[in-house]
Amino acid sequence: MTFDDRPIGVFDSGFGGLTVARALIDLLPHERLVYVGDTGRYPYGPRPADEVRAFAREITHYLVEGAGAKLVVVACNTAASVALDELAETFPVPVIGVIEPGLRAAVSVSSAAHGGPEAGRIGVIGTVGTIASGAYPRAAARLGLSGQLHCAACPGFVEFVERGETASDQVMVLAERLLAPLVEAKVDTLLLGCTHYPFLARTIAEVMGRDVVLVSSADETAFEVLAALDATDNLGPARAHPRPSALPQHRFLSSGDIAWFVEMGSRLLGPELAMAEPYRTSR
Repeated sequence: MTFDDRPIGVFDSGFGGLTVARALIDLLPHERLVYVGDTGRYPYGPRPADEVRAFAREITHYLVEGAGAKLVVVACNTAASVALDELAETFPVPVIGVIEPGLRAAVSVSSAAHGGPEAGRIGVIGTVGTIASGAYPRAAARLGLSGQLHCAACPGFVEFVERGETASDQVMVLAERLLAPLVEAKVDTLLLGCTHYPFLARTIAEVMGRDVVLVSSADETAFEVLAALDATDNLGPARAHPRPSALPQHRFLSSGDIAWFVEMGSRLLGPELAMAEPYRTSR
């Protein structure tokens, strides 16, 4: 029996996509990952859409042509919101984003809370770029979302996470101000529409209240990757060798300070990120 030993490529503007990497490693333990954290140019949220698209094309080209990825996960809501369709049309491998998987998960949670097929009031928080792009309302229309969708930009959240300040008084004050419209809208489910935001889950949950369920796109994205690989017969060694003798070696690259990336990233991901390599950007 043959198998496809090429790696899965994953990229984000920084550390947040490691939540997706963690979910992939847990669900597909015998697949190799190549992760690019563009920490030298983060955050993507405030940048012009054309600039984010250029970064996304560059990194995807590296993952496909340089690292030989068999599938690419755009583990950055901002990049997925402005570049996913173009990347999917341009590159000869499946390209999966985090927007539709996350929204499907939120709809499922909200529908379950209402005891039927109809979703209730779903909130989505993301960067300025993601929310301004209208990507979530478009995805909701494609998915035939039955409930209400309330979107809110949360500028500053990413910077707090990148500095490791996930429970300070300052981030609590910011969260109370930015999440107030969603509290007022009485959403029953809140989708964390940025892969950095799960690291602020405790603060966000405290502001939103115990009746609001927080949803991260990471697990649902990992299940979508599994389905895509299975559909194209591109699953890795686990299919041919259910009990391989050694786990795969993942690669992690950063366009910024390597030591900082390893220190922060290993706290967020775990022991898999013991070392990292430099990623050289085109600008």
